[in-house]
Amino acid sequence: MIVSLSAVLLFGAVLAVMLRNRTLGTGGAMVAALFGFCLASTGAAPAINDALQSLADSLSRVG
Repeated sequence: MIVSLSAVLLFGAVLAVMLRNRTLGTGGAMVAALFGFCLASTGAAPAINDALQSLADSLSRVG
């Protein structure tokens, strides 16, 4: 729950900065899609949340 909330906040902040600076390109579209999947409870959200959890676990082991 904490990781998913953090992901929503992170993607939301990145998306807000990109929209403000008008630099919403391909990377921004990916951030927007990830933000939407994390924010909403869709059928694809569990798979994306699992991928984000795996990434967070991997990064916590490295750092």
